[in-house]
Amino acid sequence: MNKNFLKKTSALMMSALMLGAATAANAPAAVVSSAAPDSYHDDWLHVNENAEVVDMNGNPVWMTGVNWFGYNVGSQVFDGAWSANVHDCLDLIADHGFNLLRVPMSTEILLQWKNGEPDPIIKLNEYKNPELTVEGVEGGTPMYSFDIWNQVVKWCREDGIKIMMDIHCATTNSAGHNFPLWYDSSFSEDDWLEALAWFSDYYKDDDTIIAIDLKNEPHGKKDEGSFAKWDGSSDVNNWRYGAEKGAKACLDQNPNLLIMVEGIEVYPKFEKGFDWNSNSTDYAHYGDPNYEPYYGAWWGANLRGVKEFPVDLGEHQSQLVYSPHDYGPMVWEQTWFHLEGEKPNFTSYEFDEESLLKEYWYDTWAYLVEENKYPLLMGEWGGWTDDEHDPSGANRHWMTVLRDYMIKKHIHHTFWCFNENSSDTGGLMYDNFQKWDDVKYEFVKPSLWQDDNGKFISLDHTIPLGTAGNGISLSDHYNGTVTPSTPKETTTTTVITTAKTSEVVTTTALKDTTTTTVSAKSGDIVYGDVNLDKSVTVADAVTILQFLGNRDKYKLSDEAKANADVYNPGDGITGNDALAIQKLDAKLYKELPVIEK
Repeated sequence: MNKNFLKKTSALMMSALMLGAATAANAPAAVVSSAAPDSYHDDWLHVNENAEVVDMNGNPVWMTGVNWFGYNVGSQVFDGAWSANVHDCLDLIADHGFNLLRVPMSTEILLQWKNGEPDPIIKLNEYKNPELTVEGVEGGTPMYSFDIWNQVVKWCREDGIKIMMDIHCATTNSAGHNFPLWYDSSFSEDDWLEALAWFSDYYKDDDTIIAIDLKNEPHGKKDEGSFAKWDGSSDVNNWRYGAEKGAKACLDQNPNLLIMVEGIEVYPKFEKGFDWNSNSTDYAHYGDPNYEPYYGAWWGANLRGVKEFPVDLGEHQSQLVYSPHDYGPMVWEQTWFHLEGEKPNFTSYEFDEESLLKEYWYDTWAYLVEENKYPLLMGEWGGWTDDEHDPSGANRHWMTVLRDYMIKKHIHHTFWCFNENSSDTGGLMYDNFQKWDDVKYEFVKPSLWQDDNGKFISLDHTIPLGTAGNGISLSDHYNGTVTPSTPKETTTTTVITTAKTSEVVTTTALKDTTTTTVSAKSGDIVYGDVNLDKSVTVADAVTILQFLGNRDKYKLSDEAKANADVYNPGDGITGNDALAIQKLDAKLYKELPVIEK
């Protein structure tokens, strides 16, 4: 049976169960048996035909999280565990509304865990973290780092926090992010694939870990030695090709994971005759504005190559999210900031949303959301917000502009970072991980997922976010209903045939470009078009389930009711009608209506 059909059926049946017993009672026995998955398998996310990340019920979600590093730099635990209680810190993160934790790691530490190798060192204050000791007492023996990690996963689950694991570097190293590729002289691409596959398999039955960022900030240029490029080749340094292999390693083990693919650093100006072999430091042309061979970007941010060479995940394309990084002038004085003076005492700066889009954002990564091609998750953004580190206010201005743009475009994000020991950005903590930075948090807070009452929304269907009582679960937010998004411009052709006319209607799809014929028996009835948008999609099945769950709230016109009665017409609207539309979408039915034999 078509796996997409099973996925959609179980998701929509969960909605039916939540909407009311009447819907479930009308559903075929086969569907009832494939109802809601258990609580360790009901929070997986995927990308719908409108390039939105949605839950199993088709409800749009917003991943708004934070980074906390340490496992990638040799600490064998989150940095700060030398002076703070890790459990309390996780509660703090959840209570402040961060629903996703991006955790930088290395290929090396994952293979160490896979092979059960001993820790060289664990930077843990066993008096501050008695729960992370073997004996469970103050001053006890620190647990093995993998056991510590699994305790953290458990605490995240209890707090309603989901996790995204990020391969920050191949070899565990505090400067590992400076290495441009997903492999190095110590750990090969095969090692990377092995680590990804093992991690994905190990947590395939725990939806606390919902995503994997395949590699942090691929970068480099030809004249720098190792460099990441993006094209249609199978070259060993082609990140697009490497990402497809990395994604397969993950999805072969757990097809429900979201796969985050970052960009690269530069992209050749092919239109001016340059290519991947062009030298960016050709001193014979130094200072010549006409000799700029590449479009530059922050490391990991350049997604220009997606236009011609998108990442292909085959049958798992619905799990793909692109993930650029973006920073302000306190990290580097990029040309698009139009700065005067020297860092940090800039005498002037000149940029806003319009100029950033025109000069950098749009062609580098923003076109993917502006043109509704793919969802984005801004994997890193952040910086200083205090007068001491940002006396000119340039960085605060940039943070505000990017934050507001991400809110407007519903871009997912993970703030950099919780740690205070990020040298060029600072973090949400200070005073040796003892105090929370309320000023910086106020910058971030508007971009966290909240309902109309200011409650922070978890990505878990049953567990509210945090322990402070200011968070709710995903089911609480949607009250057990499906909220379909507004259909956008599309690429799939559906031919709707009635007794009067035949017309071609375009509907949204990321990869399905087939033609479905939907026939009607008489008059103006268009079987399956329940929401009257002149197309037949899963959204019509959702509309039926909403109507059956609450007929007073989700009313249908006479025309919609006629169009909805697609399974054994004449017996009224039942769960069988919604199922028939799902089967049509899954290509298990060739046409509507369906006459029961």
